[in-house]
Amino acid sequence: MGVEGCTKCIKYLLFVFNFIFWLAGGIILGVALWLRHDSQTTNILYLQLGDKQAPNTFYVGIYILIAVGAVMMFVGFLGCYGAIQESQCLLGTFFTCLVILFACEVAAGIWGFVNKDQIAKDVKQFYDQAYHQVIQGDPNSTNGKAVLKTFHETLDCCGTNLLESAFTQLLRDDICPKKDNMMYSNCHQKIDELFSGKLYLIGIAAIVVAVIMIFEMILSMVLCCGIRNSSVY
Repeated sequence: MGVEGCTKCIKYLLFVFNFIFWLAGGIILGVALWLRHDSQTTNILYLQLGDKQAPNTFYVGIYILIAVGAVMMFVGFLGCYGAIQESQCLLGTFFTCLVILFACEVAAGIWGFVNKDQIAKDVKQFYDQAYHQVIQGDPNSTNGKAVLKTFHETLDCCGTNLLESAFTQLLRDDICPKKDNMMYSNCHQKIDELFSGKLYLIGIAAIVVAVIMIFEMILSMVLCCGIRNSSVY
């Protein structure tokens, strides 16, 4: 015997929420793959200065997002199927997966909040190292010039301030983008904007998903109790 009345409404409401959750998982997976292959981040984070690789903290977060998106799509499908079939076993498994996923999202959010400034800081230090090696003519710098040109052309910047930009343009115009005027953006500022913008997008997606998960946990427990009570009568 199937559920009736308000419990039936909850059943279809849970199905709708799970479908949205499944779509959200697909969106997060798509956004994560886009961030992973975005030309700005890949051009910078694939750089290598001698034997020193560019910081990969940002990509660690991206790989976590890819895994979360894939798991969300699976859990969303599980919730949809469990709601339609009115299966207590499937709904219990779905609820457990949601709790684990919610805990992982909270942990990932804390990790991202702690490391949000460190990501840009590490990349700026990497840029500064390449910049000083090239300007000072360090013989140990094997590809510093190529690293700087990639930063400058990708972010359309040169140097860390206006004075340094003008100095670089006058003495080393081979490492800055060709422009009609001498006004270049601050590379440190551009790096901050690059990563803060990406993290802001990730943060919005995480908050939306967290709210959906809380509603789904409540609805799944109510439906599970309703199915149990309906089977008694």
